[in-house]
Amino acid sequence: MAEQTSTANAWPANTADLIPAGRKRLGWGLLAVATLALLAIIVVQILYKTEMSTVGFDTWRPVVYAYVLWGIALGAWQVLTRGEDGQRALFLLPALLFTIAMVIFPTLFGFYIALTDWNLSSFAGRRFNGLDNFWQMLADPYYRNALFNMVFYVLAVLVEYVIAFGLALLLNAQIQARKFFRVVFLLPLMLSPVAVSWMVGKSLMEYRFGPAATLARHLGWDNPAFFSDPITARISIMMLDAWTFIPFMMIMLLAGLQAMSREVLEAARVDGATAWQTFWQVTFPLMLPVSVTAVILRIIFKLKLADIIITLTSGGPGGATDSVSSFIYREYRDRSNVGYGTMLAMAYLVIIVVFVTWLLKFASRFVRNVN
Repeated sequence: MAEQTSTANAWPANTADLIPAGRKRLGWGLLAVATLALLAIIVVQILYKTEMSTVGFDTWRPVVYAYVLWGIALGAWQVLTRGEDGQRALFLLPALLFTIAMVIFPTLFGFYIALTDWNLSSFAGRRFNGLDNFWQMLADPYYRNALFNMVFYVLAVLVEYVIAFGLALLLNAQIQARKFFRVVFLLPLMLSPVAVSWMVGKSLMEYRFGPAATLARHLGWDNPAFFSDPITARISIMMLDAWTFIPFMMIMLLAGLQAMSREVLEAARVDGATAWQTFWQVTFPLMLPVSVTAVILRIIFKLKLADIIITLTSGGPGGATDSVSSFIYREYRDRSNVGYGTMLAMAYLVIIVVFVTWLLKFASRFVRNVN
């Protein structure tokens, strides 16, 4: 019995320990050779594209071939070094290779473009200029203004959340024509932001003949130009964007309210809690996970705000309504400045990653502390 126990304890817990060392070295060597070959071809492709056009480096086809071979070597490395676990991992390999090809490579290429002086209106072509674009970005007042505007746009999400929660509570109550109002309140979400810009911003809010402008004149506003004054234009953009996406948060909060246990609310009423006490001490804490999820998703959508601004104001007046995305878009479209525009986009990507990571940690800690 003791011999059987000692034999069982001696059996390796990991099946990879049963693979011979020579086979593992073969797998690692194969992966190393394929990786070095892929990196060498990428470097040659970047540095000597025009000089080596006669041997096929005028296109990215050699890199594609090398990447396919690297993917095969990666799969062989998994099988050779991990055995059966590596064979199971092969099912994830296509998704991994697709992610690298569609996300990682373009991002790395974007960082490379950000370090070049590349203007499509110039005949000079792409030229490496190091960190010149970065220093230009730090000194660009319009980019700083766009970042400043994004702070206001993101903070507006809190107001949108309050309105969305109120609408969700209303639609969750026993009111007449509740299903009809649910459909009506969801209509803005079904429309494209560009359509909202033209239908509401360009038509209803047109300062000469628009119904909103006419109503404003009757109420005493002499010159109801919604997009000529910087503060008014920024508020108008916020209102249009909120009108479009408040239903998104509303439907998430409504789903959370409908999933809430009725017994808890009935117990609060039996204990004599008022409607406000029931909401603040029971409903709101129980809805906190759904609320945090809705707010974070809305902030992520807000960070991409561009289409309404581009359609209505093109960032004006004087960049007062510019978001970072709309400013980058105009840098590409109006100035054809690919290198500098890419630097702005890469810097904004880093800001978003850092901000969203911090936001998720803060939200997780906040919900845990409240619970």
